[in-house]
Amino acid sequence: MTARIDIGTDGTGQSVQMDLEELLATRLLVQGNSGSGKSHLLRRLLEGSAGLVQQVVIDPEGDFVTLSEPFGHVVLDAAEHSEGEIARIAARIREHRASVVLNLEGLDLDAQMRCAGGFLSALFDAPRDHWYPALVVVDEAQMFAPVAAGEFSEDARRSALGAMTNLMCRGRKRGLAGVIATQRLAKLAKNVAAEASNFLMGRTFLDIDMARAADLLGMDRRQAEQIRDLERGRFLALGPAVSRRPLSVKIGEVKTGARGGTPKLTPLPTAPEDLEDLLFSSLEVAHPPPPPPPTPRVTSEELIRSIARPVLTPASPTPAAPPMEEGPRNAIISAVLAEICADPDATYRTAAVLYQDFGLRCRMRQLNDPGMDLADFRRRLAMARAGIFDEGDESWTEALELSTRLPEDMLGAFLLIARAAKDVLPCPSDAELAEVYGTRSPGRVRRLLSYIEARGLLVTRIDLSGKRTLTLPDLGWTTAPAIPEPEQPSATPARGTADMGSLL
Repeated sequence: MTARIDIGTDGTGQSVQMDLEELLATRLLVQGNSGSGKSHLLRRLLEGSAGLVQQVVIDPEGDFVTLSEPFGHVVLDAAEHSEGEIARIAARIREHRASVVLNLEGLDLDAQMRCAGGFLSALFDAPRDHWYPALVVVDEAQMFAPVAAGEFSEDARRSALGAMTNLMCRGRKRGLAGVIATQRLAKLAKNVAAEASNFLMGRTFLDIDMARAADLLGMDRRQAEQIRDLERGRFLALGPAVSRRPLSVKIGEVKTGARGGTPKLTPLPTAPEDLEDLLFSSLEVAHPPPPPPPTPRVTSEELIRSIARPVLTPASPTPAAPPMEEGPRNAIISAVLAEICADPDATYRTAAVLYQDFGLRCRMRQLNDPGMDLADFRRRLAMARAGIFDEGDESWTEALELSTRLPEDMLGAFLLIARAAKDVLPCPSDAELAEVYGTRSPGRVRRLLSYIEARGLLVTRIDLSGKRTLTLPDLGWTTAPAIPEPEQPSATPARGTADMGSLL
């Protein structure tokens, strides 16, 4: 299952797609001089993936705050909050999977670096249960990961550079996919840029930047000359998420724009005859105009509440889709859970990550609201891993009630045993229980069975042949006997030794 974003067209007019799941795993670096169209590219990417994945934008110029109205992004104005409040809000952002624009426009460079560093570190340090996939877009990344000291304090540089390094080097396991954009590759720290596997290189003129861009794209010096000739809005793309070979891409149109816009030439007004009098006379103002009323400050508590319950404002009024009937809805949920359980990579992934994948798969089947929170999903996933897909089956009511006496992570293993006992199937092996329990340790499986047995929910019996039988006394269900582990093949005689048959 893949989700693709249309980012533009190639030289022949064919659509160029970016694989969102691959992007989440491999990260992206965008480079181009001022005016090359970097912000337009980032906006196209954000608009295309809105609703599919959580988005966090580090915005030093306030260009992306316009995403709030059509796509529901929460705007976090850094100038109105302390560093501690910013960190607490960042933790809430990961918990509630809110898409947020961190607006740093009102701060000086040193404060921007300290604020971005603390914000990114709080995202990175979130609890494991909140490691949902998220695109973290950082515009003007050379400001937050500078290659050398500059007009900022050393503490601010270390904070921002450490947070950017964690984002690009270690963020993938925590669900954070860095998308960084820079005007100057030569000013961006190499250990940050080197972690990206996807590249979109725009127009650049300086030899040192062009040489680094060509090196990342695998071009020789002669081929690199074309980077100077790229028009505004055209990029050379390379990476597993978009193309295995360098590909010229013309970025498509966007729905939103920056608040300032691009300056345009307009005719000068006709100069009046008394222009000098207008400029130099009456320099002293007797009654200066009153200052504008202050903008009401949004408190951190109000912002946190808006993040916990974000309200999406649609770009245009659309009629609400009729709710799906119960039968088709349950069929889609069962099919999606079966797909997730059949995926071998899903065995050891966290429930939070699988919950995001579950929602995306449902939306691709036109089921926008499965009606499950994370706790409900964990329960249904445990049932599905035990082969139970029909939640309304009354024959499982008592078994599910008993399972509430166990910790949540043991539910899948208990239901797998219950299913085998109910249908008088062979007792599940330690390997089968380990896979459902999400571990590779046989010792953890033995401790799991001992814990369930100590709670009075299970009785274990091993006969003289070594076969194990598991009984659920409260239900009167018993599995068929089976060897806990398959027999290991006999060891091969060591080199230089002979068995008894060869000696005889």
